[in-house]
Amino acid sequence: MNHDHYSDSYIRHILKSVQTIAVLGASPHDGRPSHGVMGFLLGKGYHVIPVNPGHAGKTILGQTVYAHLADIPEPIDMVDVFRAANQFPAVVDEVLALRPLPSVLWGQFSVRDDAAAARAEAAGIRVVMDRCPVTEYPVLMLKAS
Repeated sequence: MNHDHYSDSYIRHILKSVQTIAVLGASPHDGRPSHGVMGFLLGKGYHVIPVNPGHAGKTILGQTVYAHLADIPEPIDMVDVFRAANQFPAVVDEVLALRPLPSVLWGQFSVRDDAAAARAEAAGIRVVMDRCPVTEYPVLMLKAS
């Protein structure tokens, strides 16, 4: 897939089809982008699960924090990645080890690695990189209404 451009229908389908979203790199600090995105997604009715080894067992925005994706005791539809781009290949490794596989892997702004994305896509996972659901949702979901 060409990750320089995503069609509106591709992103809209993702935002409509996912329900459970793991936020990898979730922060308890309200000034951090991951915290704001978590709050936005929760406010739109998504089931959001924060993942951060430094805060495992605590809560962020009322949601229990897990250390690793593999620790989450339920299927995940989408993994929203707040990590440096150079960590994306390791994230893909972690995602590919999950059973069942999530249907979507979403890299936040500046999170892009085309080779890692190709590995996820080869396993049947839809990938979005260098985008944020908070900026996509109002444009695509409200336009579709």
